[in-house]
Amino acid sequence: MLETSARLLRLLSLLQTPRDWSGTELAVRLGVSSRTVRRDVERLRDLGYVVHATAGAPGYRLGAGTGLPPLLLDDEEAVAVAIGLGTAAVSGVTGIGETSVRALAKLEQVLPARLRSRVGDLRSVTVPLTDHASAVDPAVLTAIAAAVRNRESLRFDYRSHDGTEDRRAAEPYRLVNSGRRWYLVAWDTGQSGWRTFRVDRLRLRTPNGPRFTPREPPGADLVQYVAERISVNPYRYRGRFTVHAPADVIAARMPPTIAVVEPTGDDTCLLSTGSNSLDELAMWVAGLGVPFEVHDPPELVRHIRALGARLTEATTPR
Repeated sequence: MLETSARLLRLLSLLQTPRDWSGTELAVRLGVSSRTVRRDVERLRDLGYVVHATAGAPGYRLGAGTGLPPLLLDDEEAVAVAIGLGTAAVSGVTGIGETSVRALAKLEQVLPARLRSRVGDLRSVTVPLTDHASAVDPAVLTAIAAAVRNRESLRFDYRSHDGTEDRRAAEPYRLVNSGRRWYLVAWDTGQSGWRTFRVDRLRLRTPNGPRFTPREPPGADLVQYVAERISVNPYRYRGRFTVHAPADVIAARMPPTIAVVEPTGDDTCLLSTGSNSLDELAMWVAGLGVPFEVHDPPELVRHIRALGARLTEATTPR
């Protein structure tokens, strides 16, 4: 059985070369009879691989199927795929980051040590042209993704927005990518509550902590949950406005890292955002260029009235 399995892998590796193989060529390469080649081809088909047979003289070529069967990669191909996935994981391409992290976590789990070392060496000498303040090492993302999959708690040092650092232990639930930054949604075991951590602010400790049983997620809409915690909750002032424009129009100008936008009608929406400055809140919403009403905070209502009076006075001839 082991000999047959090894032969199937060698056959699959040959067929993945983009060319047609005659049955005789394959038999010589594998050291078996043409009849054994035909039988092994049928085994590959049973495993989900599409193997086309050419007309006339027996010949074979691997084709595309309806699903993705396991692939065989040589060393150079595996390193190239790992580097490509790592680059995609921290790129600004919408929707590709999280998928790349999952794929990279699976690949790195089976990479031989010698190839993991080569991938790490290449990463260490590569300088991404990105925002260094929020740059994240793909290796950290894949380590977190693996912990989520394996249900292993994480231990890490975390630097909060005010610069203080402390040690945390958490049960990771999901990674969320805003396009510019990565966030980890996790149950903080020390504070017994759900938290959102910026991945570029944490430093993982090894080994991981004990395995855990997943909890109920913190909300049905994880994107909105994270958006509220990064755009509203951390700030001194939490603004809430009714904006007279379609929600999709406002959301295009106020991404989740800045505000939470909820439709309330075809042409109105509720906008929630935060800031440590009343002036900044006023400028954000006024800059949208559409009618709006202020609901919260009460200080902002008074501030906008006073600001409006000063702006009106500044345009009045003396």
